[in-house]
Amino acid sequence: MPQPVAPMRPIINALSRASTRKCARLMSTARSSQHPRRSLPQYLSKAQAHQPLIQRRTFKTVEEAKSRYRSGPFSWKAGILFVLTGGGLLYYFEREKERMQAKRIADSQKGVGAPKVGGPFQLIDQDGKTVTEQDLRGRYSLVYFGFTHCPDICPEELDKMARMFDVVQAEQPDGLLPVFVTCDPVRDGPKELKEYLAEFHPSFVGLTGTYDQIKAMCKAYRVYFSTPSQVKPGQDYLVDHSIYFYLMDPEGDFVEALGRQHSPDQAAQIILGHMKEWKGPLKKN
Repeated sequence: MPQPVAPMRPIINALSRASTRKCARLMSTARSSQHPRRSLPQYLSKAQAHQPLIQRRTFKTVEEAKSRYRSGPFSWKAGILFVLTGGGLLYYFEREKERMQAKRIADSQKGVGAPKVGGPFQLIDQDGKTVTEQDLRGRYSLVYFGFTHCPDICPEELDKMARMFDVVQAEQPDGLLPVFVTCDPVRDGPKELKEYLAEFHPSFVGLTGTYDQIKAMCKAYRVYFSTPSQVKPGQDYLVDHSIYFYLMDPEGDFVEALGRQHSPDQAAQIILGHMKEWKGPLKKN
């Protein structure tokens, strides 16, 4: 007689599933006892607990809310601050660029292999006093070469020199010495220089000497000048010469040559820029 195997199989399967659920319940209970579940705050519901945390901005009035969304993330104050900051940085970098460029030019003039401009000399001024390169030390000097019988160029340049000196003098008193050196020592003695320079500025220093002394100084300063040959006594003549202002620093080193392309105010600002870069003291009168 066959055994009733089929009817017993559902009962065995049911008992197996019940045993599995019981084991799972026991394991869950043990795990819960080791790590107790934190309770939700009393003031939060279950629905609220599962909501993402959002930081909300509140406004006191409707006008504040409208203003906030109308202006966006940037306000007009922030825009003005941005423009001012950008302008200030641009101005700073432009000035720094000019300063570094001027410094490079000055350093290149002092570098090895660069043409030497300036040097020792011994002349006399409009009062008959001996003047050497040592008398120009301790402050900046602006040296111009010309002659008193010049019909147009020299008067224009000396007027320009007077304007340059006044602008610099207003900001750096006694920091600059204006010097006029004649290229025509035959006709320009101390007396002639004193009368001529008094028409332009009382602070100008005029220098003259023998022809050889003037020639040596012009050579040291890289100044070209030429007088016509075979001039008869009493005959008027012109002297061809370079038209530059030579700016020398307090140590007697050449800094920069200022030409006719610079206006008096532009040249004065260039001089002041160099003077501001000078770290040492300046000699006073």
